[in-house]
Amino acid sequence: MSVASETGIDSGIETATDTASYAPTDLTVPTRGRDRATYDQELVHAILDEAYVCHLGFVRDGAPVVLPTLYGRVGERLYVHGSTGSRPLRMAADGRRQEEDPGLAVCLTVTHVDGLVLARSAFHHSINYRSVVIHGTAHQVTDPEEKRAALDALVDHVVPGRSADSRPANAKELAATAVLSLDLSAVSAKVRTGGPNDDPEDLDLPHWAGVVPLRKGHDPLVPATDLAPGIDAPGYLIEL
Repeated sequence: MSVASETGIDSGIETATDTASYAPTDLTVPTRGRDRATYDQELVHAILDEAYVCHLGFVRDGAPVVLPTLYGRVGERLYVHGSTGSRPLRMAADGRRQEEDPGLAVCLTVTHVDGLVLARSAFHHSINYRSVVIHGTAHQVTDPEEKRAALDALVDHVVPGRSADSRPANAKELAATAVLSLDLSAVSAKVRTGGPNDDPEDLDLPHWAGVVPLRKGHDPLVPATDLAPGIDAPGYLIEL
């Protein structure tokens, strides 16, 4: 479970804990590769908690727009942050409190690439991956307490424990930062594992086939050049 999910924010919605899965919808049932789709809540949470960046898609002036951004999960809700001047955050008013404004319809995705799958034929090359797609309506967070907790969750999502080991945002910084909330409701995951799926007639071709595994890692820490003497790296960074 993500550190962000331990912040204690009340999501205000019914969670999927009772069924341990999300209900398929017209938006979340894929037209291709249905055998790779899953609605398992635990798997969805794991995929979301492991990534750093999501891609947020919406429609602006009749044209699709997709933006990469940081996010954090708190229970059955995602929080996405940005500048108050960014277009999606200006477009999303708080529809939970202003019934006349329905919020911003979005599609949010997260993907991990776990391996390059090399087949004997060019057609059957692929990747091993884990992905989550979320459809829903994003709303701007206006409650100050929820906003502060959401920003802490965003920081802790990237580096667990960091929000307690840094200066909190001041009033000016909070005013310049907007946060969107997106409930986990219309959600699906897709996963591809295993080796290449070559055609039987290609198995004797003289080409190497298999998987190039990929992994996420960190290089040694690089301290700030103006770091005060005697400040050592905290344990949560060494353990990353």
